[in-house]
Amino acid sequence: MRLAAVIAALLSVLCFATGALAHATLVATEPADGSVLAQAPKMIHLRFNEGVTPGAISLIDAEGKSRDDITSQVSGPSVFIALPDNLPRGTQIVSYRVVSQDGHPVAGSLMFSVGAVTREAAGQASGGPSRVDIWLARIGVYLGLFVGVGGAFFAAWIGRGADGATTIRRVLGVGLVSAVVSLGLQGLDLQNLPPGALATLAPWKAAFSTSFGPSMLIAIAAVVLAWFARRSPSRTTARVLTSVAMAGVGLSLAASGHAATASPQWLSRPLVFVHGVGVAYWIGALVPLAAMARQRSSGLLRALRSFSAGAVAAVGLVALTGLTLAAIQLQSFRALVDTGYGAILLVKLGLVIVLLGFAALNRFVVTPALAADPDDTHPLFGSILVELVLVIAILAAVAGWRFTPPPRALAASTQPPLAIHIHTDAAMFQVLISPGKVGTDNFVLQLMNGDASPLEAKEVTLTLSLPERGVEALERKAAPGRDGYWHVRDVALPLAGRWHIRIDALVTDFQKVTLEDDFDLR
Repeated sequence: MRLAAVIAALLSVLCFATGALAHATLVATEPADGSVLAQAPKMIHLRFNEGVTPGAISLIDAEGKSRDDITSQVSGPSVFIALPDNLPRGTQIVSYRVVSQDGHPVAGSLMFSVGAVTREAAGQASGGPSRVDIWLARIGVYLGLFVGVGGAFFAAWIGRGADGATTIRRVLGVGLVSAVVSLGLQGLDLQNLPPGALATLAPWKAAFSTSFGPSMLIAIAAVVLAWFARRSPSRTTARVLTSVAMAGVGLSLAASGHAATASPQWLSRPLVFVHGVGVAYWIGALVPLAAMARQRSSGLLRALRSFSAGAVAAVGLVALTGLTLAAIQLQSFRALVDTGYGAILLVKLGLVIVLLGFAALNRFVVTPALAADPDDTHPLFGSILVELVLVIAILAAVAGWRFTPPPRALAASTQPPLAIHIHTDAAMFQVLISPGKVGTDNFVLQLMNGDASPLEAKEVTLTLSLPERGVEALERKAAPGRDGYWHVRDVALPLAGRWHIRIDALVTDFQKVTLEDDFDLR
């Protein structure tokens, strides 16, 4: 009992120590993608809509050479890439891989040209694991959590040992191996490394630097606990271990992924937890019941009735939490047909409706028939086999979400704020202006030293002017925010044109850092 309590506490800490916001989306770059510059920039700035973990960043110059003389630094949602001084004229390609706070790698490329556009820009050799490998490993994890852990819970609490122990142990083994493999593939995908790199430390270290690492650790712990529960001769011990393992199912899913990291997290994470546990309770009963039906077990009818008593509430919670999470992710009905995420959701919903139909058939037709003739278990066995096939199809569809950003993340990328980057040897100021057009705008100021480390300031002042229209200096005091940035809200900018911006950061009573630049307001 003490061991189970310690493990439960550890699982909880691992899950909720993972702070995450959303699927990372690139919202601004400097220079702009596709721009043609008179001179090569000293630094590339990539700004995402949330904090990211850096992965592989590479540069292919206009001569097609892969450059290893670049360096990168990360400050919150910003990635700064220092470029070499000797870039040739033509089109350069900067490729990046970062991990968003939901644990999913995000990759892309930025192209800019020095002097003129190269007619044929060189491409970059692809690396990393295949999508099929990642997809199959994710399905294996789901099988281990829902079918394996859920089946062990059913056997301990409802089936009184039940049949199908060998199948459940095998599924738990698949889940354990898949969780470990998923960690390795996550690291390969982040670092853009070939499969042979699994023998090195780099991909594993990269995987554990993301929220996906704790998620898989919890999944592994849940699977191992369920496996020991199936081997335990004590019914009480088995019940305790499977209860903790079921909590691990919910915690693992709530630690990472699209739905778990959607805002507001105080709602989305508990919803994912309840959804995961409910699915494991529902799906986990299928393998033991199928085995009992095949063996014509004397306890089959009693197990069916005991399971049905809780299944109605479990299915109701699964449906309610699932629909709520879908609404959070989609944000509009149009996203159901306009996005890959929505298409997968439609497939999943269709399969779930069919699955619910078979569940209703079992409850209202097959079970009463079994009560009348306990020896005729063939209809139940056949129906459960169809349900298992549907479950695998649903899990395969859900695993496809690994490659599709949710519509809420896509919406964040379609309306990027106006970004201004002011850089000197002494300091770097990043300014975001939302919505970045005539009217009332909000300013977010990120202050950094020349090496991209945070610049501590006692006071910050924003000054705006529009000389071409005779608008003199408009001064506003910035206020520090909980996000670590300085904010100036509700600034009225009624005229379009080329505005001048000056930021004064008071570092000490005797030192002030001032940076200035211009931006176009339309």
